[in-house]
Amino acid sequence: MQQYLQNKKGLVQNVFDQVYDQYDLMNDFMSLGIHRLWKKNLLNMMNPSPKHKLIDVACGTGDIAKLFLNNVNKYSSITCVDPNKGMIRKGKEKLQRYNSLNWVVSPAEKLPLPDNFYDLYTISFGLRNTKNLNKALSEAYRVLKPGGRYLCLEFSKIQNSNLNFIYKNYSKLIPAIGKLIVGKSEPYEYLIKSIENFLNQEELVELMKKNNFKKCTYRNLSGGIVSIHSGWKI
Repeated sequence: MQQYLQNKKGLVQNVFDQVYDQYDLMNDFMSLGIHRLWKKNLLNMMNPSPKHKLIDVACGTGDIAKLFLNNVNKYSSITCVDPNKGMIRKGKEKLQRYNSLNWVVSPAEKLPLPDNFYDLYTISFGLRNTKNLNKALSEAYRVLKPGGRYLCLEFSKIQNSNLNFIYKNYSKLIPAIGKLIVGKSEPYEYLIKSIENFLNQEELVELMKKNNFKKCTYRNLSGGIVSIHSGWKI
């Protein structure tokens, strides 16, 4: 399933080339810090163990890896994947005291990694930035072990009309906040459009099923501003 915005030549790469240096700060501003709670919910759903091999795709600067390692006393094997070299570099700087991380520059649609290897696959606020959703999901399925779990934290569709009205109006402010913090509004105009154009909760469940995942479910957070989708390789 191709995505129109994401397939405009160089658009997504250019967006993250412009924002990676202030990526964490802008996440805090845009979500009013709530993204940290969303990611903790994701971690709780993983029920992490030191024995688990985790791949975190579209890892950004490594928030999920840091949460995971802190939860298992820093002992686990984690592969952090992101297509943006600047983001990977920032993540390495931020997490240099953790020595069990493997950093890989790669898109989600073509992972240079072995079949049937990982216990857990996570992708946070990255699936909607992929060029091809089916390829991203099929690659996730390929690298997971039988019995492995796929978890996707992503912006979704709000269920409450009053909350949706507030959120839509707040979203209009985000490009202006981006200009203030980063010096440019264009990357955040893209991010808002990508959220608006992304699948709803049920559509993503159906796409996961089409890519062989079983027991596919989702959990709404903050009224559906974001959701966590879960599926299993059986």
